[in-house]
Order: sequence, then structure tokens, then C-alpha cells
Amino acid sequence: MPIYVPFLIVAVLLIVLSVVTVQQGTVAVITVFGKYKRILTPGLSVRIPLIEKVYKKISIQNRSVELGFQAVTIDQANVNFTAMLLYAVVNQNEESIKNVAFKFVDDRNLMSALVRSIEGSVRAFVATKKQSEVLSLRRDIVEAVKEQLDMMLEEWGYHLIDLQLNDITFDEEVMRSMAKVVASNNLKAAAENEGQALLITRTKAAEAEGNFIKISATAEKEAAQMRGQGIALFREEVARGMAEAAKQMQESNLDTSLILFSMWTEAIKNFAEQGKGNVIFLDGSIEGMDKTMQQMMSMTQLENIKNKK
Repeated sequence: MPIYVPFLIVAVLLIVLSVVTVQQGTVAVITVFGKYKRILTPGLSVRIPLIEKVYKKISIQNRSVELGFQAVTIDQANVNFTAMLLYAVVNQNEESIKNVAFKFVDDRNLMSALVRSIEGSVRAFVATKKQSEVLSLRRDIVEAVKEQLDMMLEEWGYHLIDLQLNDITFDEEVMRSMAKVVASNNLKAAAENEGQALLITRTKAAEAEGNFIKISATAEKEAAQMRGQGIALFREEVARGMAEAAKQMQESNLDTSLILFSMWTEAIKNFAEQGKGNVIFLDGSIEGMDKTMQQMMSMTQLENIKNKK
């Protein structure tokens, strides 16, 4: 074997060891004898074999983790949270990458600290609220957690992209009591609405009845006026006819009492035809008829006096 062959093998081995491939979405941290040296970006890079070492490859892509934990409200109600955490390296600056590489021993310790920090922030916030308030404060809880964690995560080289509280539930007993409260509130609202509807219905009915009475009274008043006017016109026409008849009889030298006698007989005839079986008592004697005719003549004279005036 030629003497140069071992040297060729060593040279090839050194070349192989000096080549480093970094995948897209990651960066490599290079150390020299345990001390930070530099950062290798994605692609093919060269290092000094046996001196420069790839300490860690760090993903700069977004990372997500699901976590579940429990908190207690100020009124001692247990609240169960299911959350999704989305985070990533702040940027590819050297200082940020150094923090990511050296702040924690490994990703497991990082994740443990991150989860515990989030749980502590949520629990501290929920501990100041009542159980009835928690469900409506989802956004406020997320904002409070971000506000407390942003600075701390930046020191670790990360930043919190998003925190979603996917599910907020209470213990079964609390859920039953809340359901009863909601049901009672719904019944109360329904009763109030029913009462308002009944009040409106009765008010409208009273208004309608009042309007009906008012309209009926007005109509009755107008009808009475019209009846009175009709009677007055009838009497006026009767008086005018009787006056004309009396005048003609006087001109013919006839007794005007015949008119009254004719009216008397016509009245008796009308009673008999239109009575419909009702009993009407009339004084049919000569004295009664004479008395009635005298009364009618007196009325005729009064009417004539009025007409002259």
C-alpha cells in the first residue's frame, strides 16, 4: 500500500468532518472547547474539525403545545382550562439565539418552565374573579397572560405568538348550580315578559273599550238628535196639514171637530192593525171621546197660537 494512502484517508475524513449541513428553518450553534463561537445559517457550512463543535441545532419555526390545568376562583369554584400555546424564537439575532441555546439545559426544561409560568399567570388572574365572570373574560385572561410573559420569554429568546383558551369548564356540581341559575333567570325573564305582554293587552283592550263606549255614546247622541228632529218635523207637518184642513173646512162652513174625530178613528184603527195582540185600553164612551177631542182641540189651538207668534 502506498505511503500516501493513510494521509489521503485522514484528509478525506477531515473534509467530511469539516462540512456541516443546516436544514431550512433551523440554525446551528458552534462552540470551541465549550465556549460559544458563532452561528451557522441554513445551507452548507464549514467548521474546523475537532475544534469547532455543533453544540445545538435550534428550530426557528413556530411551535405549538396543548396544555390543561385547573384554577380556583375567588368564590372557591374549580375551573378547568384547556389551552393551545403557540410560540417561536424571537428572531435570528446572535443574542436571541444564544439565549435559546444556553438558558435551559434542554427543550424539556424549557417547556416545563413555560407551561408552569402560563398556569401561574392564569391562576393568579382567575383567583381575583368570581365563577360567573370567568366565562366572559376569556380575552382578558389571554391578554393578562401575554402581558406577564412577554418580557420573561424575551429573556429566554422566545416570544408568545398566541394563547387560545379552547375550553373553560367547571366541576360537575358547579355546572349543575349554574344551569339552575340560568334556568331560574330565564323563568324570571319569561314571567316579566309575560306580565308586560298581559299589561299591554289589557291596556289596549281598555283603550278599545273606552273608544267603543265613546263612539257608541256619540252615535247614540246623534241618533237621539235625529229622532228628536224627525219627531219635530212630523209634528210640524201634522200641524201644518191640520191647519190647512181646518182652513178649508172653515171656508166650506164645516165643523173642524170632524178632523179630530177622523184622527181619533184613524188612531183606533191603527191600534187595532199594529197592536200585534197587545191589549190597549181606550175610553170608547161618548164622554171619553168628547174629552179626548177637547184635549186635541186645545193642543191644536196652542199650535196655532205658536204659529201666529
